[in-house]
Amino acid sequence: MENMMRIAREFFRLPEDERMKMYSSDVSKTTRLSTSFNVNTEKVANWRDYLRLHCYPLQDYINEWPSNPPTFREEVAEYCSEARGVVVRLVEAISESLGLEKEYITSEAIGKHGQHMALNYYPPCPQPELTYGLPAHTDPNLITLLLQDDVPGLQVLQGQKWVAIQPIPNTFIVNIGDQMQVISNGRYKSVLHRAVVNCQQERISIPTFYCPSPDAVIKPAPKLVTDFPALYKSYTYAEYYSKFWDKGLKADSSALHLFKINN
Repeated sequence: MENMMRIAREFFRLPEDERMKMYSSDVSKTTRLSTSFNVNTEKVANWRDYLRLHCYPLQDYINEWPSNPPTFREEVAEYCSEARGVVVRLVEAISESLGLEKEYITSEAIGKHGQHMALNYYPPCPQPELTYGLPAHTDPNLITLLLQDDVPGLQVLQGQKWVAIQPIPNTFIVNIGDQMQVISNGRYKSVLHRAVVNCQQERISIPTFYCPSPDAVIKPAPKLVTDFPALYKSYTYAEYYSKFWDKGLKADSSALHLFKINN
């Protein structure tokens, strides 16, 4: 965790011309540096730069990653592998908590699996009240493992109130994503959250997004619709992710309502 945070800082402190070698506005690229959320659709930009990396299966993507800093690929690969192990154990526990087989979600519900991550850099903002690092949204994936530095910025909606999540050293924040809400037939809820910025300190956060593979067919687990009707229809994860990106990050940015069944 310490190595991952350090290598992220080293990357964002590289000269701009070096960092820009990774820049792309093409959202389909599996390794790219960009800014805001989706610069192709937004009228107002968010106060964020980020490096997005796909990282599972590792061998398919590692050669696309930055080669500067020199140890970037080695250290990020180690972190990605360890993070995947944590996520798989969490998902197996969630599966059991639903009364499903331990391996149901990891073996049947999400296909071949997908994993990507973002290295988020929020520079000090001269007028933080005018923008967000990221506006309110739920994560479109299955589950998110968030590593953050010691600068506050993450907020979660609890009831009608935004609650600041104070960083605790050597911990992860775990966010339930939209796909877990569907698979659990609403028993687990994806969490609405946002990132705010400040005028004094930079902030770095590193979410690992664990996802179904694009061709995975997502639906409520059959065992969870025997006594309670299905809340969502079946769809592929690629279909869902496309809708999510098209919508952009707005207060109602979850695309779940597009796949809901009106029982």
